[in-house]
Amino acid sequence: MAREIAVLGAGMVGVSIAYHLARRGHRVVLVDRKPPGHETSYGNAGLIQREAVSPHPFPRQLAEIWRVLPNRSIDIRYQSKAMLENMSALWTYWRYSAPQRLARIIPEYASLIMHCTAEHERMFEVAGAAELIHKDGWLELYRSAEIMDKRLPVADSHRERFGVTYQALDTAGVAAIEPDLVQPMAGAIHWTNTWSVSDPAALVGRYADAFKAAGGEIVQAAATRLDKTGAGWTLATDGAMIEAEQCVLATGPWSSEWLKRLNLQMPFFVMRGYHMHYGAQPGRQLRYALMDYERGYLLTPKRAGIRLTTGAELNSLAAPPRGGQLDAAEAAARELFPLAERLEDTPWKGARPCLGDMKPVIGAAPDRPGLWFAFGHGHQGFTLGPATGRLIGEMIDGESPYIDPLPFSPARFS
Repeated sequence: MAREIAVLGAGMVGVSIAYHLARRGHRVVLVDRKPPGHETSYGNAGLIQREAVSPHPFPRQLAEIWRVLPNRSIDIRYQSKAMLENMSALWTYWRYSAPQRLARIIPEYASLIMHCTAEHERMFEVAGAAELIHKDGWLELYRSAEIMDKRLPVADSHRERFGVTYQALDTAGVAAIEPDLVQPMAGAIHWTNTWSVSDPAALVGRYADAFKAAGGEIVQAAATRLDKTGAGWTLATDGAMIEAEQCVLATGPWSSEWLKRLNLQMPFFVMRGYHMHYGAQPGRQLRYALMDYERGYLLTPKRAGIRLTTGAELNSLAAPPRGGQLDAAEAAARELFPLAERLEDTPWKGARPCLGDMKPVIGAAPDRPGLWFAFGHGHQGFTLGPATGRLIGEMIDGESPYIDPLPFSPARFS
């Protein structure tokens, strides 16, 4: 039976959910203060990471913690006040990063990641967005052969267990496919079944157009309140009151605010990130998305230029931007590739929504009939949007889900 459903949040996750629900015949309104894809989904590296079957654990080895403590590394930085404010969630993150717990989490997390490319393909074919997708993989570059040798058994395990595909490259192999690097690399893992997107915001926009073509409605307004009213939910915005039988919160890094309003507690925190676009020096070209593994930043060719994306910054959502991490990443990137000038005056800043157990929250809200959650995807909201949309659609319609949804249940923190 068709239902009236409101989806709050028009990033990759929310747009994908709205698309799946509309295609199932529901009357769906998608609400966000900005156009689809113009918040967190705009600023990511634009990878659909089929290889990302393991989430990022909290550092636990003493040497790694000691490396991070000076707060000058590129891959992770922190703000002390935010660390204290999020101590409970970070403590949960630390506990779930223990080897035995992480070993249980990885196959649960991978169960969703393993469907990411197939679910994206179903959507971008309908949306007519195939020209934005590049299926040539991406490079995880190593300055040290010793570190790469330690990483390869992990890649082998992920290939055997989860169908990840890769090719190990030596120095000559890297130079052959990425000839304009300035510094010779010891080697690389070429993840071959990951895809890259030349314009992440445009892809979300195409998916949103496909949602509208399926009968969906988009309302650009800031949501201020969500109330249970009778048999449904009322979403108050700065422009109108939206009533629906059911509501899906796909609110990304703003989910903590909505959890507080609903009087729900989860070990939620955000990891911020920055990006900047650059030109390439004359006659040079970046052909692949690449990660400088030992430094912890990414370079990806985009329509807007070469996008440099930083690692994580543990900070509060609204705190002012801090430029040191991007500056350090830029200096390291210039050692690797001949970047030209910055193409924007101001770096982009965004935040990734994270849960202490490293898995997203996908499913029915506890003790709140008709309310659904889909947030906390960490670094992989762009990757997992379509897979999440399919899962939410099947659960709302009472079908047998294509994967076991229990590991992602919102009730797991109750």
